[in-house]
Amino acid sequence: MAQPVASPAATRRSEFSPLLREIKAAGLLERRTAAYAMAIGINVVLLGLTWAAVAVIGSSWWALLLALPMGILTTRAAFFGHDAGHQQIGSSRKLHDWIGMLHANLMLGMSYGWWNDKHNRHHANPNHTDKDPDVGEGVLVWTLEQASGRKGLEGWLTRNQARIFFPLLTLEGFNLKVSGIRFLLARRRTEKTEIGLMAAHLALYFTALFLILSPGQAVVFAVVHHMIFGLHLGSVFAPNHKGMEMPDDDTNWGHLEKQVLTSRNVNGGLVTDWMMGGLNYQIEHHLFPSMPRANLRFAQPIVRKYCESIAMPYVSTSLIDSYRMGLRHMHDVGEELRAS
Repeated sequence: MAQPVASPAATRRSEFSPLLREIKAAGLLERRTAAYAMAIGINVVLLGLTWAAVAVIGSSWWALLLALPMGILTTRAAFFGHDAGHQQIGSSRKLHDWIGMLHANLMLGMSYGWWNDKHNRHHANPNHTDKDPDVGEGVLVWTLEQASGRKGLEGWLTRNQARIFFPLLTLEGFNLKVSGIRFLLARRRTEKTEIGLMAAHLALYFTALFLILSPGQAVVFAVVHHMIFGLHLGSVFAPNHKGMEMPDDDTNWGHLEKQVLTSRNVNGGLVTDWMMGGLNYQIEHHLFPSMPRANLRFAQPIVRKYCESIAMPYVSTSLIDSYRMGLRHMHDVGEELRAS
């Protein structure tokens, strides 16, 4: 299981400033608003065409085949909401908030505010078990301390978490909705816009399905769509940090160490970039979260060369190897419970 490294990099002051200057000089932090507008427009059109195809096919089980492109395209919408949360698209925070809410609340039925709050805490302290909500104790656990003493259903989940990880991801689409609803209900006096957009999503989504399909077909379509969405989105985020270094309160890292040593890139080309929403360049994204997604691949060789020049470990693997590393870490965390 990965533990914080004891090296000069862990204790020296961050050497981020020279890298930041180089990235700025290359123009890689400049907004690409027109490119985003085109990409968002294409995704909206493709989603509209997918819904039109469902309507044309009508009340038939063949319509379930369209849950696959629907799941992929809604994951694309989640990527745009993610980018809006990082202020990557334009120059106005208000514009980003509206783009985020229209994609998250209206198109996906999940809370933009909830996601932003959770995701920003992750970026501030990646892989820190006390500060990063993505590695907090829950259905899954990430450290031996979290696993210790778990019994019953929790113990079974921990013992087998590496085996059931991908099946569990099929539930993530539902979890995002439920978590967002709970977040908004606790803040219903201040989050009326988000609540209204999410209510509109639920009304439009299920009205369309039940008008076009039979009740049974509508329910199955919604379930399959959200299973594909959850599996796709979860599979994109899963390789990025699991099995990497896990700092604690005694770890004295600057921004560069904190982001590079806890993150892992996934090798690939334009198809990988598209399917993973640019998050395969996780190191670059964490170092420069406001960098437009399309610029990450240009920043990658600069960041890698800089890390090599200062002897900073820089991890970039194939997609399969990234999953293998993450699953091995999860398997090792449950080892003591399997042995008891």
